[in-house]
Amino acid sequence: KSFSNAAKFCLVLWHLSIANTQEKWKLLPAFLRTRGLVKQHIDSYNFLVDRELKAILEANREVKSEADPTWFLEYTDIRVGSPGIEEFSAERSVTPQECRLRDLTYSAPIYVNIRYTLGRDKIKEDSNVCIGRIPVMLRSSHCVLNAATMEDMARLGECPLDPGGYFIIRGVEKVV
Repeated sequence: KSFSNAAKFCLVLWHLSIANTQEKWKLLPAFLRTRGLVKQHIDSYNFLVDRELKAILEANREVKSEADPTWFLEYTDIRVGSPGIEEFSAERSVTPQECRLRDLTYSAPIYVNIRYTLGRDKIKEDSNVCIGRIPVMLRSSHCVLNAATMEDMARLGECPLDPGGYFIIRGVEKVV
């Protein structure tokens, strides 16, 4: 796994220029001031949702039928939607606080585009087919709190000092 520039800097200082163990431990507060405790978790989650899901889809692009070898389906694209819940057969947006209060999971739908093919003839294409849901990490790029101001956070019932980096599963905050 690749390191961020701040992490590389800390590793270089740790191994090369600072011989005293006491001096090395002084680097930790500086690192925490610049990066925080959860920044790497949020960056990792964003990388998964924005890049790795597409790579996983690309690696498993075609699904073939054992019953008819000329029939297959092909996934052409994948994306993660906005956090929401389905109530009364309608999808609506949801906030983390509502999920906490109602014992819900703060999650977003995963949509794919599919092309069904028989031989060389294109049969059908479907767009935005929901294949499941993925929990949304608080303060990630897909979270409603991502670019929220302090006023927005207060209006949404969230603590403005909360760094995020965790999930809400059935109303309970979970850290991976």
